Amino acid sequence: MQSSNNGYDFQHTLASEISISGVGIHTGHTVEMTLKPAEPNTGVVFKRIDLAGSPSVKADVDNVCETTRSTTIEANGARVSTIEHLLAALFGNQVDNVLIEINGPEVPILDGSSEPFIEAIQKAGTKKQDAQKVYYTLQHNITFSDDQKKVEMVALPYHDFRINTLIDFNSPVLGTQHAALKNISDFNEEIAPCRTFSFFHELEYLIDHNLIKGGDINNAIVVVDKPVTEDQVKRISKVFNKKDVKVNEGGILNNLELRFPNEPARHKLLDVVGDLALVGIPFKGHIIANRPGHSSNIAFAKKIKEHLKKVKNKQQVPEYDPSKPPVYDIHAIESKLPHRYPFLLIDKIIEKDEKHIIGIKNVTYNEQFFQGHFPGNCVMPGVLLVEALAQCGGILTIPDDSEHDYDTYFLKIDNCKFKYKVVPGDTLILKMELMNPVRRGICEMKGTIFVGEKIVAEADLVAQIVKKPKVRK
Repeated sequence: MQSSNNGYDFQHTLASEISISGVGIHTGHTVEMTLKPAEPNTGVVFKRIDLAGSPSVKADVDNVCETTRSTTIEANGARVSTIEHLLAALFGNQVDNVLIEINGPEVPILDGSSEPFIEAIQKAGTKKQDAQKVYYTLQHNITFSDDQKKVEMVALPYHDFRINTLIDFNSPVLGTQHAALKNISDFNEEIAPCRTFSFFHELEYLIDHNLIKGGDINNAIVVVDKPVTEDQVKRISKVFNKKDVKVNEGGILNNLELRFPNEPARHKLLDVVGDLALVGIPFKGHIIANRPGHSSNIAFAKKIKEHLKKVKNKQQVPEYDPSKPPVYDIHAIESKLPHRYPFLLIDKIIEKDEKHIIGIKNVTYNEQFFQGHFPGNCVMPGVLLVEALAQCGGILTIPDDSEHDYDTYFLKIDNCKFKYKVVPGDTLILKMELMNPVRRGICEMKGTIFVGEKIVAEADLVAQIVKKPKVRK
């Protein structure tokens, strides 16, 4: 259930496909990507179509495997790096669900900012979906610090999404820079055009170690804050096949003009947006980041996700007031379901609409299954917990048809987890949510069982409703 502290909108996907190609800055591979519309609750998923079986990896902080120079995710044998600029573009334009087919290990760097991705998204357009997007609010400050790197980050409860960043590299050229994003609607204009940056001495190291095979000094601001020789500059010019490369008066290579005086700080803010998109749970808050970097951003994102999962789970607990009249009592349930003693496992239905249902099962010592499971240590069998969920789903999906009776049959059970024991005295709150419209009698549902505020079991269920002729007496 949605807390009054939270807001909701609707989820969005792309209105049409997008094709983007370019070179990966670290691998040097030419990559082609196709961004496709995706169903609600899909999230952002990368599909490596160049690998056998086309494995997929979801853009989620739990899948981050490396943060050196960029953010990399990996799962199911699929690995994709340098995802942060694309994720920031999707997040900044409220694109929640997208399938990204990619034929290489790295998202192309393009001009080093999010702007080319923004332009492609705007050209394709976005589409509102028939699924709510619930924003969760922070219940208290979330902090992260790294004394060695002098990083400090905090997420404060706030009614919107806002970010402030500060960078300080002890550089006489960059100095101390601040950047701010007051509202996500300002992202495209204020943050997206800002390109990545590198120090000249770092560039030399990367070249010497063959770590920027696809690099081009036109997709990065190159900061020269230490004395360099003319030979060093010539070497850089030769590596990148450029002419007349010089250090301008501001300590920046003359390969490009700054788009904002504080473009480096704004790009660091862009990286924060992209990395925090990996939290995967929409939230509102005020982010303050002092000297952020990919490794710190990801560690911070994990703390935020951990907090939001607890908030989300607590707020999803249905309210149960035993004194309120039920939507269906046991007699109404018995008239609709084909199940009878000892296999009717729900006592009443307290809430029901077209897409979800909530039922109640009171577990007592007198249950027939406790005779053998286990004597002296009564535990309700997990298979019966799943069966109770399925019966709730039956009440939700079986039509109100007086001419026919219906039977329901399991077709598939996925992602089934039993988290706590269910024992005599527990009251089970059974929640079933319809994931897709019922087609040809096939029902896809997500089930969750609560005892108090605890989730004791959950599963994704697929069942079939079968009509049978009504028996005449």
